[in-house]
Amino acid sequence: MPVTPATYNIRPQRRADYVLTVQFKDSAGAGINLTGWNCYASVWDTDRVIKYGDFVVTVTSAATGVVQLKLPYAITATLPLGGYAQYDVLLVSPTGLREFYMQGLVRPSEGYTTPS
Repeated sequence: MPVTPATYNIRPQRRADYVLTVQFKDSAGAGINLTGWNCYASVWDTDRVIKYGDFVVTVTSAATGVVQLKLPYAITATLPLGGYAQYDVLLVSPTGLREFYMQGLVRPSEGYTTPS
């Protein structure tokens, strides 16, 4: 049965690391066992012409479906200020089935403080 991706909009600060921890669940609300799965996520402009970068994906608990998605400083620094981008999360099962489980808008806010 196809998956309908969950929508979750994010608001990272430009020029700062952004970390989001998510748990993927089945229709009954139980964490999906991600053992043997691969997870990919990236940020693009709305026309999918400019790729801002990939999230650093870390599976923190495969058995319960918990994943950490991180946009590092180098990527958040390039995000469009005053506009938005889009992201999605693709899970690939051990059998090769590819499905998008999550998507959303990336609406960055400006960070002003910089280390001296």
